[in-house]
Amino acid sequence: MGSSEERVVAVIMVGGPTKGTRFRPLSLNVPKPLFPLAGQPMVQHPILACRIIPNLVQVYLIGFYEEREFALYVSAISNELRIPVRYLREDKPHGSAGGLYNFKDYIMEDDPSHIVLLNCDVCSSFPLPDMLEAHKRYGGLGTLLVIKVSAESANQFGELVADPVTNELLHYTEKPETFVSDRINCGVYIFTPEIFTAIQGVFTQRKDTANMRRMNSFEALQSATKALPVDYVRLDQDILSPLAGKKQLYTYETLDFWEQIKTPGISLKCSALYLAQYRYTSPHLLASGDGTKSATIIGDVFIHPSAKVHPTAKIGPNVSISANARIGAGVRLISCIILDDVEIKENAVVIHSIVGWKSSIGKWSRVQASFILFLLAFYWSLPFQEYKLTFHNCSTLFDAIELSEFPYKFEHASQAEGDYNAKLGITILGEAVAVEDEVVVVNSIVLPHKTLSVSFQDEIIL
Repeated sequence: MGSSEERVVAVIMVGGPTKGTRFRPLSLNVPKPLFPLAGQPMVQHPILACRIIPNLVQVYLIGFYEEREFALYVSAISNELRIPVRYLREDKPHGSAGGLYNFKDYIMEDDPSHIVLLNCDVCSSFPLPDMLEAHKRYGGLGTLLVIKVSAESANQFGELVADPVTNELLHYTEKPETFVSDRINCGVYIFTPEIFTAIQGVFTQRKDTANMRRMNSFEALQSATKALPVDYVRLDQDILSPLAGKKQLYTYETLDFWEQIKTPGISLKCSALYLAQYRYTSPHLLASGDGTKSATIIGDVFIHPSAKVHPTAKIGPNVSISANARIGAGVRLISCIILDDVEIKENAVVIHSIVGWKSSIGKWSRVQASFILFLLAFYWSLPFQEYKLTFHNCSTLFDAIELSEFPYKFEHASQAEGDYNAKLGITILGEAVAVEDEVVVVNSIVLPHKTLSVSFQDEIIL
């Protein structure tokens, strides 16, 4: 372990059950941070990124979920990675910066020199060691990870302007109505402990303002419903915006992939991004097979060791198969997430879909996104590869998709394409959904514990 001057503590904000409503029906069964992407819980990807930071001494998860919902996971990941991971539950909303300050005593227990702050619903390569080195060179209070996106999508995020030479943050505004910049905040930060002084300054300013308003009863009555609680501090509006241009905040731009995980459709894209990253970080997690003794594997595929896949199945690209799943003979899977204890019977097809826990898909059934939307989704879900369509000796179009021999990288693979769920479509089966034989489900969302004996298209099945 390094000296006290070198110690680093990581904090990952995981939100709470009221924050994951757009992730339903998947968040009905498991906290959103524990939903698997590329075979691992969503929160595990930033934890693994933090693990390689030099002199990391502790990882804290902060959120509103009940402690029992994270207890098993925190214990297991701490033992597996051999780094202390602890879950801290907020008693009430304090804001992104206020939540950090609320656990100041825990975070400062190890006397860290730097604090890494991440949002759990971010999908990224997380270049944290390089970002930390840049932060040390800058010598400021904090450093933000930023990325370039299209001008059309920038206003969905926090836009910023940075000095092109020094990388100092000059201006920051959250979701502006008019265009400011095509550089946005990625929700990944490195701070020195002085961040707590800055947050305390907002507390003090709020208290002083509240005291002055009490002197004027009419003004106090007018502002009572508008004023934020004294201990509620937002990182973006209350910290970043006021400190911009004061030589305290700097930026580190990533040229790699980045997404904000808001909907199940985006989670499917992010699973593909992480699977592609496994080639460089964890190649042992990717399956292989040529159809002789094991299933034919195309592109990036994760298969849990306990899953049973028939040798005549054809899997990939961009497929994640979870524990105890059973994949029958002749099954075709493309761009999908298959969750625990799912059974997919003979000759069924699943394309651009998420199949919920303990669900079953009957023989010769199809579960997929809209066909044209699938082609778009398939294209955009492959950030590090280019696929080509060939129609020679092919009985179906999806069997014609072959992996090209040369790599290709989309420009930043960011959320510039907008709402992935709305534009590209996806089919989601909730927990314990039974799709009977020869049923087609296209571009639909099915809530848990439903049995489908007829076909559906573009439906929400309650």
